[in-house]
Amino acid sequence: MATFLSVTIEMLPTGLLPEMSDELGVTESMIGLTVSVFAFTVVLSSALLSHLTRRFDRHKLVVIVLLVLAASTVLTAFAPNYGVLIASRVLGGLAHGLFWAVMGAYASYLVPKEQLGRAVSISLGGGSLAFVFGVPLGVTLGHAVGWRMAFLVLAGLALVGTFFVYKFLPPVKAGASTPTMSIAVASSTSTGSVTVLADSTHAPRREQSVLAVVIVCLITAVTMIGQYTFYTYITPFLERSVGVSKDFISPALFGYGVMGLLSLVIVAAWLGSRPRLGLIIALVTVFVSVLTLAVWPGFLWLGIIAFLMWGLAGGMLPPLLQTRVLRAAPARIRDVSSAFYTTAFNSGIGGGALVGALALEHWGLGVLPYIHAAFLVVAILLVIVADVVLHGVKQRRVIEH
Repeated sequence: MATFLSVTIEMLPTGLLPEMSDELGVTESMIGLTVSVFAFTVVLSSALLSHLTRRFDRHKLVVIVLLVLAASTVLTAFAPNYGVLIASRVLGGLAHGLFWAVMGAYASYLVPKEQLGRAVSISLGGGSLAFVFGVPLGVTLGHAVGWRMAFLVLAGLALVGTFFVYKFLPPVKAGASTPTMSIAVASSTSTGSVTVLADSTHAPRREQSVLAVVIVCLITAVTMIGQYTFYTYITPFLERSVGVSKDFISPALFGYGVMGLLSLVIVAAWLGSRPRLGLIIALVTVFVSVLTLAVWPGFLWLGIIAFLMWGLAGGMLPPLLQTRVLRAAPARIRDVSSAFYTTAFNSGIGGGALVGALALEHWGLGVLPYIHAAFLVVAILLVIVADVVLHGVKQRRVIEH
């Protein structure tokens, strides 16, 4: 619920650009900029806020962050001018970034290490549902009763979601410094708290853990830059290059989102425990799909199939990448590592949109899938190099020991 509402709040302005721009007296591009402001606020703040709040109780922190997110949405609904609207989006971005930094690590505290992939997939499923249902329903509500009422309703739902988090999620205590954890439920049923206890596995050297987290964050940034270089402008590409009529753009995007949901099921059921293999499979499948769109864009059904396969494989990437971060990071740096992952992900979103805009202006739509494919090649090579380097570091430590 929480991830669903968080992403819906972030992306809802994209569907209500005309209504918001007319009432506030600014251009649609300036309203679109509010999404960029939200994303870059996340980039600039999530790691710092995660560090500053590292000693806070995770359960209380998530509740507070969701309350701030709800408050920012109310402020958006009542914004009398563009300046207040931007301020509300900055406030929402601060809360959103910290929420996503904490969320992945929170899920990791609730399950044994071998179930990390499944836990992350379930948690991230709310974000995918936001694209499939949350934003479209919010846009429909905005068209029916006005954009301000749509944001107010969303704020009310955020309060409901906050209550469910407060009521049903157990508090957690990060009481270990090793990456392999065993979970023990506290005997006090009144609190239902979960304490993370260390098992007998030796912790890896700190430099190996940090190096692994840095490499995965780099892979994340490169992958997302490629993704959003192309996906940001997928609607005109589907219309002008593939030949999808305007009436069928929404069903195509809905199908892409549904395939993304299916991908989360695949990760949770199978690939979550094999994130290294799953990441290679997903990256290669996206590469083949995107290259198909680049080379044969005029074949309508082939293009649609390639687009849907892109949605299936691309949906696997966020949970697999975050699972690799959480597996690589010892408990002492999981929250900070998750924050850096969030920063890398949002940097990819903003950077990809910028690269796509520049490429579109100079070379046109046809070059976008080729650029995406090039970034995917770099990401695949980084995954291979990372495995070799980290394996070598691990072997050297074993020999030294």
